[in-house]
Amino acid sequence: MSNSALPNFDLSGKVAIVTGASRGIGEAIAMAYAAAGAKVVLASRKQEGLDAVAARIVAAGGEALAVAAHTGDMDAVEQLVARTVDEFGGVDILVNNAGTNPHFGAILTAEESHWDKIFDVNVKGYFRTAKACVPHMVARGGGKIINMASIAGTAPQPGMGVYCVSKAAVLMLTEVLAAELAPSNIQVNAIAPGFVKTRFSAAIWNNPQLNAATLAAVPQRRMAEPDEIAGIALYLAAPASNFTTGATILVDGGQAIGSPLYGLMS
Repeated sequence: MSNSALPNFDLSGKVAIVTGASRGIGEAIAMAYAAAGAKVVLASRKQEGLDAVAARIVAAGGEALAVAAHTGDMDAVEQLVARTVDEFGGVDILVNNAGTNPHFGAILTAEESHWDKIFDVNVKGYFRTAKACVPHMVARGGGKIINMASIAGTAPQPGMGVYCVSKAAVLMLTEVLAAELAPSNIQVNAIAPGFVKTRFSAAIWNNPQLNAATLAAVPQRRMAEPDEIAGIALYLAAPASNFTTGATILVDGGQAIGSPLYGLMS
């Protein structure tokens, strides 16, 4: 069979910004994009972690730029995009992956400060980066925005109420942006992972009782590894997804359709 019959996952000549790229899912996505030929700009709050990821990309033959930037600060976001354009000439792909969750417990025990911080990064941060990147995508004839949501945005998760509300907002932000940017040939989609084994979820997998209860709700009976999210992110960044927009793709090991009762049948 001719290779021309295969979907196009080549990112050669594309420039991608990945936030929250110093570890976990963001790092895995950045590595996948670089391997597919993209020039990757890595962003998070701390330079040291970004430099380590950039070094791994360069060692593997890719191109990367590490820029410390806090998505809670519009000036920092604009500087991030400006450096990207100065270094690589434009922006084609944005992955909004930076996130935070400083509150764990019943939602009515959350403070105003928890709500402010979570929404400032998880929702307004996505808005800020999109606002800064879209003019450059339009100038290049189109682009891709991938928002990292969560299964927590589709159904309540115990102890994560404010985070759940923020991720539900990300799903609607994705749909609004997809509708408004479609005439500019910019596709906007969301990925909603289930439980992924990262430092962000360490409070779960470091607690044997909580971990067992969590996995009981997942038909595959395990957490995902970060690189298992990267494949969907590659599809959504590549020409293969040019007619996919406004979608939320669950990558959850079957959690959304599962039940602990299935474990009794196996």
